[in-house]
This record gives sequence, C-alpha cells and structure tokens, in this order.
Amino acid sequence: MASLGSMNIVTLTFCVIILTTCNHQAHASSRVFLNKKNDKSPIQGLCASSVTIHGFKCEEHEVITKDGYILSIQRIPEGRSEAKSNVTKKKEPVIVQHGVFVDGATWFLNSPKQNLPMILANNGFDVWIPNTRGTKFSRKHTSLDPSNKTYWDWSWDELVTYEMPAIFDFISKQTGGQKIHYVGHSLGTLTALASLAEGKWENQVKSVALLSPVAYLSQMKSILGQIAARSLLSKVYNLINSTNYSWTFYGRTIVDFIKGICTHPGVNCNELFTALTGENCCLAPSAFNQFMEVGRQSTSARNMFHLAQNVQSGVLTKFDFMSPHLNFWHYGRPTPPVYNLSNIPKNVPIFMSYGGRDALSDVADVKRLLNQHFQNHEADKLSVQFIDNYAHADYAFGVNANDLVYNNVTSFFKRQW
Repeated sequence: MASLGSMNIVTLTFCVIILTTCNHQAHASSRVFLNKKNDKSPIQGLCASSVTIHGFKCEEHEVITKDGYILSIQRIPEGRSEAKSNVTKKKEPVIVQHGVFVDGATWFLNSPKQNLPMILANNGFDVWIPNTRGTKFSRKHTSLDPSNKTYWDWSWDELVTYEMPAIFDFISKQTGGQKIHYVGHSLGTLTALASLAEGKWENQVKSVALLSPVAYLSQMKSILGQIAARSLLSKVYNLINSTNYSWTFYGRTIVDFIKGICTHPGVNCNELFTALTGENCCLAPSAFNQFMEVGRQSTSARNMFHLAQNVQSGVLTKFDFMSPHLNFWHYGRPTPPVYNLSNIPKNVPIFMSYGGRDALSDVADVKRLLNQHFQNHEADKLSVQFIDNYAHADYAFGVNANDLVYNNVTSFFKRQW
C-alpha cells in the first residue's frame, strides 16, 4: 500500500468524495447542521466575525424568498474612513455573490486591502453580501428544518427563480429603487447569466461583473469535478436521492480525514485546490487552512446533480428529472427547457474575467460562451479580461486579485452607463 506521503492527489480527492457520499448514506443522522433547532451553540454573524473587526460598519439582514428560505445577507454601507466620520452619503448598491461550497465569508479571507467587498466599500459603493440557502448563515426556513429532505429539494434553478429575485427586490427597496451592480464568482456567474437570459433583472441591474464565468462545462479539466460528475453524481442519483439530500464538508469524518492527511510529509494540501480549480498562481500559503476553517459549506445533492447534468450534456438546461412524466409535470414538456443565453439583453454592461489555468471555467468553454452568445452584444457594453496564469480560486482570494481584477471591476462599475 502506498504511503500517505506518496499518495497521488487524484487518489486523495477521489477518497474525499467517496467518504463524503458514504458518510451521508451510512450516518445521515450524524450530519452537522450548524443552526439546527437542537444545536445550542451560537453562530457568530458574518459582520462580527469578518467586517466590524476591521473598522467597517456592517448590517445583518434577512431576506425571505417566495419558496420560504430565509437568507442571511450582510451590508457594508460605506468605506472605513467614512465609518469613522459618521457622514452618510447615497451610494450605488453592489451585490457580491459567492459560488458553490462556500459562503460570503470566503470573500474576507484576505486583508481589507485585498478583499473585494471592502475594496468596493472603500471606493464608494454600498456593498451587499448574500449567503446562499443551505450555507451556515442561511439555514433557516419559514416551515422546514434542514434535517427535512424537502428543505434540500432545489438546484441552481431555484436560485434563479426565487433566490436572486428576492435579493434584488429587497436591496432595491432598501436603497430607494436604485439600479444594482452585481459581481459573481463561479456559480454566482451561472445564476447571473441564467437570470439575465430569463429576463429576471432587466429593470433592476445596472452592470454585471463575472469572475471565472461558468455556463458551459463540457471542457472542464478539473480532476475532482470530472470524478464527481462522471463517476459518481450522474450514476447514483436514484440510489441515494432518498437519503443523501445535501453535500457538506462539515462532517467531522471528512474534515479530520483531510486534515490528518495534510500533516504527513510530502502531501501538499494546496493541491486539493489544484485538483478542483486548476493551478492557482496566487494564493497565500495559508489559503487551504483558511478555507477549511471558514470556506467549506453545504449545498444540495440536487444542485450537484444538476451541475453534473450540465457537464455531461454540454447544454445549459433546467434540472432534468430523468423521467419524461416528471419533466412534463414540472415543465409541460418531456425534456427540460434550455436557458437561451442569447436572450441576454445586448445593452447590459458586462465585464468578464477568466483565467488560462482555470480547470472549472475552462478557456474553451468561456470562448464558446462568448462566441455563441456575445458576438452581437453592444461593443461598448462588453469588457473581457484574460489572465493567463489565473485559476478558479485566484479570483475569490488571490493575494494580487485586487491589482489584477478588483480594480478593473471597480472602474467598470464607476462608468457612467
């Protein structure tokens, strides 16, 4: 048997997925939900843990979606210097949306001078950080508990249909009906593209920034993503759907397993990021440990199966219930509808930035997105940036993302559209 020190990182990541799935099947009752009704340990809010400690004002808000999910959303209404002066000015609102398996806390892994929400706040924007349903700060519902299977009956379709509209409506009301800038990373770009294609934000959005844009996934080179999509998720949905309805990296078995392996000589756990996201150029040495402490979050099994379907089909469709009868019941047709990204309004200002080493938002897939759906976009409303040595995680917490990416996002939002 190979020693841990010589264990191939692909083998390690495959083991992590296997343990995650098996842990949910065999020990469903022991899954850790941080704000279950019987969990008496308090959860420190994101404002207190990540924002006010740096001298910024921060507000905690809750948004209720039409399907009953109660979302936690944080607001940084002004920059740090303004927080000290007690001077209030009207500012343009910006939504900063995270991706899958993380929450809003991931944006704050770096210092105030390096993280996107605080950079935007210091540049005069009113910053809002949502936390997607199922993550630590958004585990509440008007009638369901996270231990209930029905709580997890959603994929990114529901984020497009219910979650993002509720967030936009809430922020619009809170800011006097102003149009809203939006910046998303990873899954946060997919929900943006699908929302725009469905006409959800047409009268509310001012401009959009997409970091590591994800739409098509057929060329994805992520080793871990390929294993999940092709070897596990796509084949076991019917077997585990009745018991395994959430995917989480909070279970102690998984966390202890990973941390234990990471202590062995010859094992570089930053390679876990490489196996999943590509070869990130610019993460801090402590990035993996920081991610394991605050970044890992849950999502629904259906969401992962939906993404796996997108990988396999090469087409961006709504969730396929894998039964003509079920699809007809949900959609009025035997197959799931396609999200037609060519319906994205041609006059919406859009900034995209993608990396040459990104294994999830692969260069070929991004070029397909641009060539198929943005050829006729108004030229002065589309700005595309390519960074040769950037991978997926660099966009969320690369130490030089402020210089290479975030300053461009800020300048784009400041244009007089």
